[in-house]
Amino acid sequence: MFTVIGERINTTLKKVQAAVADRDADYIKDDVKQQTEAGATYIDVNAGARIGHEEEDMRWLLKVVQEATDLPLCLDSPDPAILEMAYGMVDKTPMINSISLEKERFDAMIPFLKGKECKIIALCMDDSGMPKSFEDIVGRARSIVQELENIGMKREDIFIDPLIQPMSVDSQNGVMVMKAVKAIMTEIEGVHTTGGLSNISYGLPQRKIINRNFLVMMMAHGFDAAIMDPLDRDIMAVLRTSEMLKGEDNFCMNYLKAVRAGDIKA
Repeated sequence: MFTVIGERINTTLKKVQAAVADRDADYIKDDVKQQTEAGATYIDVNAGARIGHEEEDMRWLLKVVQEATDLPLCLDSPDPAILEMAYGMVDKTPMINSISLEKERFDAMIPFLKGKECKIIALCMDDSGMPKSFEDIVGRARSIVQELENIGMKREDIFIDPLIQPMSVDSQNGVMVMKAVKAIMTEIEGVHTTGGLSNISYGLPQRKIINRNFLVMMMAHGFDAAIMDPLDRDIMAVLRTSEMLKGEDNFCMNYLKAVRAGDIKA
């Protein structure tokens, strides 16, 4: 089944940052409960926006979020020290967001990841910058999978992020990432692919329409996880319908359940 990484508990969002600063646990718990009920698989937790407060904010958020859901968490920080602290606080096997091939980030993250039981989001980024072709993406994916396997990580725990780039910057960015996802899922057997779905629509009007259509096309190429907003009922309806059409919903049970609940309707 498709993995939905709920993106809403992120202090770059003004309302979340205000709730964290004010220690408004009710606001955070309500949002987490809604994401859980809407079908999230993981709840992403990012406390990095308030400079100088990330550790204390992350500690508080992890306590509050885990009181509101039984879902596993996606621990989101570029700082291995914050991740080490957060890893020790979670009740269930977490996802770590993220590692890349950029030397400084890679060298800092590998010692943290060694021996850890976790999932990992692996970005197709290196010191030369964003990938410029689908071959770039696939080559970087192969390299980072090899590096992670070298420290004992299993392929099924690796979620490759091909780095979705906006269509407003280059009209071929959608095709590039779709080709890359298809190649990764075919040639690097066992891994997953994920990414920030809404990056594709940045700078364009009617972004939600773009995101929905892009999700369908990405899933057709093998995309099996996304960092997204599970409270967007329309995109979740598209997701459940696409799972059914791909033959990943036995006897269409999840689709029918969603229809009966009013989550899928014309």
